[in-house]
Amino acid sequence: MHFLSRLKILPRWIIAALDSLILFHCSLFGYLVRFNFELDVIEEYNAFAGSLTFMVGGLLVMQNTRSYEGIVRHTGFRDGSNIFKTVLINFVLFLFLNFFHGNFLNDRFLLPTSVLIIASLSSLFSLIFYRLLVKEIFLYLKNGFAEKQLKNGIIFGAGEAGIIAQEAIKRDSKSQLNIVAFFDDDSKKEGKNIDGKRIFKGLGELEKLVKENNVTDLIIAVRDLSVKRKSQIIDECLRLNVSVSIVPPVDQWINGGLTAGAIREIKIEDLLSRDQIVLDNPRIEEDLRGKVVLVTGAAGSIGSELCRQISHYHPRMLVLLDIAESPLYDIEQEFKESYPSCPIKIILGDVRNKKKMKEVFREFKPQVVFHAAAYKHVPMMENYPEEAIHSNVIGTKVLADLSVLAQVEKFVFVSTDKAVNPTNVMGASKRAAEMYVQALNEYLESNHKKFHTKFITTRFGNVLGSNGSVIPLFKKQILHGGPITVTHPDITRYFMTIPEACQLVLEAGVMGEGGEIYVFDMGEPVKILDLAKKMIQLSGKKVDHDVKIVFSGLREGEKLFEELLNDFETVKITHHPKIKIAQVLPSSYHKIDGQIELFQELITKNNETDLVRHLKALVPEFISNSSRFEVLDRMN
Repeated sequence: MHFLSRLKILPRWIIAALDSLILFHCSLFGYLVRFNFELDVIEEYNAFAGSLTFMVGGLLVMQNTRSYEGIVRHTGFRDGSNIFKTVLINFVLFLFLNFFHGNFLNDRFLLPTSVLIIASLSSLFSLIFYRLLVKEIFLYLKNGFAEKQLKNGIIFGAGEAGIIAQEAIKRDSKSQLNIVAFFDDDSKKEGKNIDGKRIFKGLGELEKLVKENNVTDLIIAVRDLSVKRKSQIIDECLRLNVSVSIVPPVDQWINGGLTAGAIREIKIEDLLSRDQIVLDNPRIEEDLRGKVVLVTGAAGSIGSELCRQISHYHPRMLVLLDIAESPLYDIEQEFKESYPSCPIKIILGDVRNKKKMKEVFREFKPQVVFHAAAYKHVPMMENYPEEAIHSNVIGTKVLADLSVLAQVEKFVFVSTDKAVNPTNVMGASKRAAEMYVQALNEYLESNHKKFHTKFITTRFGNVLGSNGSVIPLFKKQILHGGPITVTHPDITRYFMTIPEACQLVLEAGVMGEGGEIYVFDMGEPVKILDLAKKMIQLSGKKVDHDVKIVFSGLREGEKLFEELLNDFETVKITHHPKIKIAQVLPSSYHKIDGQIELFQELITKNNETDLVRHLKALVPEFISNSSRFEVLDRMN
């Protein structure tokens, strides 16, 4: 059927001509039925002229309804309603003409009323039926004769999204999926059919159908499906070695084009053990509109997404600062292409460089600062503690102090759950930075009551897909055939998506009055081993058969379980159930300021032991784990 690949859309006049012929023959059919196929009587009523008149009337009506403009092989409900409108108007038109002829011209009806009714009903049926027939033949010829190996699939969801998914798959000549059944949690739909495919309730019959019909794929097509139920479906499919995919929301799908290609694979975000956090606070725009906003670490995964979200709130200028040249160039090009209405300024600079940062503050006079720049790789910072302290502690102090001098309204510090009861240099350096900005805020509140910079800290766990996170690493390892390296079979982590993290940072910036540490509800921690297994299965491979998992042992400074609060902290609720405030012990500003200044001297001496010892003195809860610095804990 090679001609199908060259088949073009028929001109409108051909469709109009076909419709006209159908109207003509349906009218003749009406005469035949009405007069019991008695040709003499039919001839007496001048059936040919009557049918011709009926056809001409239909053509005139079609000029108004444009029912011939629809593409026949894509016939849908709207085309059917247009045809119904055409036939109905034509019927009413001839009723009026019959009345006019009979009462004013004392002439015979143009079409006997009984013939008109039969002709109208048969033409309505024929016009719709031939379109649907052409549509089905086209699909059958294009898909049925194609030389391809079809796979059997199931759609979970017998509602609007499921029906659209079925239609898209049928229409897509490239799709190799044959839907054999529908599943749905609605018991009222059980036993019914969609397009000849039976609807089953829940997942009870899934294993049986997988074995009997060799089902290889399942498509989730349910609006507002809970994360818990989605996880159950995915887990059951993974157990049965069935590939899982999901359809986008119906409105996005229709706007983006109704194709099977819109059905996407399950993402890691879909495996979170909680619903995604969505915020919509109008105060964010009030806080950011018309202001100069500085984002440090703007080329990183969190910093760049922060910039994207901030751009929607109409800042007067968005200053993007980072030390990484190539990623900074990339984000600049992205903003020029995707956010041209947002004024930006790109700054290549290091937050540790006080002179450079002074110039930035003096030139741009930022009113809000989001400080996301940091070194965050635990093993790397364990090997280079001076870099962690210099960037995460001293760099934060430089920016915080300059923000006070520049009378910045708010300073939002992006921290990490690794700062809680830290077992590594990176986490301890972030905790030291938290302590400094809190102590500075308390000092300003006590001594500058009229106006002072408000310092707010946000603390959350691992971010899915961020630079250096475990997800991109696992993807790369799976792509290369494995093995996947997991440090320990029991290791767990809290996860959230990049957009979620940035929404919460912005929300905390709005809510904050200064001095708070905002802790986000991350749901249940995820076991990394389970995550690795699911990623292997979702890639269509088998665990330990196609891709092996090996345990490499805890890295320096790594701990099995992350925490969101340390042993001395409690939480206070806020207006948002997903955001809480950690109640921490206050620190003396003058004391911590002096301790951080001492780091400058220790860095010049290039003695990592003295540096880490001083960090432990500053952050008493810092107890090293799987690290060469454990000896310092034994000495205390």
